[in-house]
Amino acid sequence: MTYLLDANVFIEAKNLYYGFDFCSAFWDWLIMQNEAKKVYSIERVETELQGQDDELSEWAAARGPGFFLRPSSTMPSALSSVAEWANGQNYDQSAVSTFLQVADYYLIAQALADGHSVVTRETPAGGSRKRIKIPGRVYRAGRPVRDPIRDAASGACPVHSVEP
Repeated sequence: MTYLLDANVFIEAKNLYYGFDFCSAFWDWLIMQNEAKKVYSIERVETELQGQDDELSEWAAARGPGFFLRPSSTMPSALSSVAEWANGQNYDQSAVSTFLQVADYYLIAQALADGHSVVTRETPAGGSRKRIKIPGRVYRAGRPVRDPIRDAASGACPVHSVEP
């Protein structure tokens, strides 16, 4: 199984748990899992991370397209499916318009198109119709699966991850 990481996984790790100055094992583990073809993200997430102008931006820039996948040839139909879903969920039109412009839309579509699972730290919007959010779990085909980060973590620092 392969996993696509949302931007908030990287940002929260850097800001809250695994700063580059004291927990390089986490970042090394991500690179190793990417080399093992288990963990990726997408170029839209890379763009978000590069906008931070910090150590995380530098780390992301050093990874390139081997870590941050470019859209696949199967993306257009998946983008249509995700857009159709968003429009059919009774969200405010402004929420749908915003969603169709942000990385989450492309992350979900890439996962759908290529059979990946999404890993995110987002929490549900709590019934809000003003913002579409990815549920705060690891999902594959709409069902929660085991957390790859928690399952594989070992070494110098514990890994705080999404709810199982």
